[in-house]
Amino acid sequence: MNIVIHLVKASRSYGTPPVVALESVSFTIARGEFVAITGASGSGKSTLLNLLGGLDHPTSGEVVVDGIHLESAGDRELTLYRRSKIGIVFQFFNLLPSMSVVENVEMPLQLRGDPQRGIRAAAMEMLDQVGMTRRADHFPHQLSGGEMQRAAIARALIHSPSLLLADEPTGNLDSENASQVLEVMAKFASRRTATVIMVTHSDAVAAMADRRIRMMDGRIASDTTH
Repeated sequence: MNIVIHLVKASRSYGTPPVVALESVSFTIARGEFVAITGASGSGKSTLLNLLGGLDHPTSGEVVVDGIHLESAGDRELTLYRRSKIGIVFQFFNLLPSMSVVENVEMPLQLRGDPQRGIRAAAMEMLDQVGMTRRADHFPHQLSGGEMQRAAIARALIHSPSLLLADEPTGNLDSENASQVLEVMAKFASRRTATVIMVTHSDAVAAMADRRIRMMDGRIASDTTH
């Protein structure tokens, strides 16, 4: 088994006196898994996602992603990690309105400094994988919610990250569009293109994942495989 994520007694607390947001969380996740993280508000879901994204440090414990110890990484290493190792999909899409779909998808490669010559071809290939080539020259305001989310997934995966983090990716979508977006993410996980970690409040959405980690009061309440 090719382990991508390894947490060892990871905890996070804030303030004085300390308020515990995450307490002694341990698990491993293999390459290509599609994992849903569920739980009520305040259960630790967002804190966990922030630790995996290198947006926050644990107070104690280890957070290792693709061999990188995030708990001890400095700012420069974390910036390179976020740029090269992860992709993030948000509930509100976060596409730049002044750019076309293909330009939005190209952006991570532009930031990475890839040769300009191959960027457009790579973006079009990724849009083809999410069924969006015919909308490549459209702008975000011309797209449906499902189309915007598929474009956001293409942007998140264009640089071949080890890990795709999805924060309520279907929260603003109707059931049909939500199903299409989930199928796109599941496809990349099944091909072992990226490990997918999805935070969701929806039991129906969580059922689409291979594995479900349910959080409660900053701890893992259950960890089940479908």
